[in-house]
Amino acid sequence: MTQESTKPLAPATGSSPKTTGSTSRRKRGKVGQETTNWPVMIILFLCSLTVLLPLYVTISMSMKSTKQAVDGNAFSLPAPFDFSGFAEAWELTNFPVTFTISVLVTIGSVVGAVLLSALASYAIVRNWEHRLFRYSFFYLLAAMFLPFPVVALPQIQLTGLVGLANPVGVTILHIMFQLSFSILLFTAFLRSIPLELEESARIDGATTWQTFWQLIFPLLAPMSATVAIFAFLASWNDFMMPSLIIADASQQTIPVVQNIFQTQFSTNYNVSFASYLMAMAPAIIVYLFTQRWVMEGVTQGAVKG
Repeated sequence: MTQESTKPLAPATGSSPKTTGSTSRRKRGKVGQETTNWPVMIILFLCSLTVLLPLYVTISMSMKSTKQAVDGNAFSLPAPFDFSGFAEAWELTNFPVTFTISVLVTIGSVVGAVLLSALASYAIVRNWEHRLFRYSFFYLLAAMFLPFPVVALPQIQLTGLVGLANPVGVTILHIMFQLSFSILLFTAFLRSIPLELEESARIDGATTWQTFWQLIFPLLAPMSATVAIFAFLASWNDFMMPSLIIADASQQTIPVVQNIFQTQFSTNYNVSFASYLMAMAPAIIVYLFTQRWVMEGVTQGAVKG
């Protein structure tokens, strides 16, 4: 080996190792640094105001007296706090009865939507190669684009003929109209569950029903929570279907009863806002405690495990 070959080669870029190292450190120092996207922050802030301001006005107005509620200053704080509007709204709307009916209809809709959608989705995903199941899935997806007002008249006639012009009929219709979207979510989630889990259960002697209830359905817990939340919100806040289907006014749900007594609220804004707050409270509480499961179920279903 010659003496020239033993000499260290100069950096091709002409920069010293010290300079190169400092440059790479500066680049590495930028990794993990976050910058604020102000346009997005401003848009999110404005969108939040569209929700928080009406909620604040509802809470504030419901705790005012009748005199304070009509003073023209909706954003002022109650001084003093007056809860008489809640008592009057409680009696005017017969809240214990209407609340119980709404709760029963919502619970029936949620349980029915989760169970039927999970069963149907499992059958579709595990029998996808058969045309009947594959076309059934496409048929259910097409039903998502069919709103209730389009089929309202035949639904009213059918429920009346079979004696379901009551909360039971509304519960059944809520389940049916939730199936399409719920099955879409469940099928996406089921495709992320490895088929080897079921094969191992069948090797141990488990039947199809045992495999579903003891293995698959517990794994569907995140998506079941997501479907339940959507079904709850859709059923609890629904106005059109109960108002058209239920014939007896004494069996109506909270949104319909509030509309019936809207004229009796007149200028008693504290009573009307107290009624609105009592109707909104269950949905707000449920969503606040379960909102994390919505994104968790959707994201888990979007990524194949």
